[in-house]
Amino acid sequence: MTHDRDALRRELRARRRDLAPQQRIAGAEHIAAHLLSLPFAPTHGYVAGYWAVDGEIALHAWQLRLPDTCVYCLPVLGDDGRLRFAPWRPGDALVSNRFGIPEPDLDPASLLDPEQLTLAVLPLVGFDTRGHRLGMGGGWYDRSFAFRHARHAPPHLVGAAFEVQQVVRLDNADWDVALDAVCTEAGTHLHPALDLDPTTA
Repeated sequence: MTHDRDALRRELRARRRDLAPQQRIAGAEHIAAHLLSLPFAPTHGYVAGYWAVDGEIALHAWQLRLPDTCVYCLPVLGDDGRLRFAPWRPGDALVSNRFGIPEPDLDPASLLDPEQLTLAVLPLVGFDTRGHRLGMGGGWYDRSFAFRHARHAPPHLVGAAFEVQQVVRLDNADWDVALDAVCTEAGTHLHPALDLDPTTA
């Protein structure tokens, strides 16, 4: 299974890297509109995105269009194998983490726990129609949001990808955290069975 996932990762990463620059620019604009139109799109609170690398679909257009009452955050790698989140605006200081990905340069004491977010938009390598996500294999997001296995609680989790990253079916492991939706440049794939109880959101 690991071998199959590794081969699939290579194929899907190549697909998204092969997209033309104009497709990437248009994709960022379209995904911003789809994220803002989600039925559970937040009107306030902390929302997390990511710094796009390796051909991932960019979120800058979405960040700039968020309501003023939302605080945009980027993930920060923790020593415990989990992610914390830091408020970030264009121009704020960044440092490269162990994987060479920029993250905010803040005191660890000022970072937010995943449970404090209202919405988290996750990068992914592949996805299927059931809301399953194929990541890079490090397990950072699955460990960070593992509490959602035990209870329906914020934040909503939304994958961001290009349509070329969709596959028919992913064999998910017990530790994989499913998504509430996936947004691509072409539209939104909602997974109603995963919707959170609105009284807890």
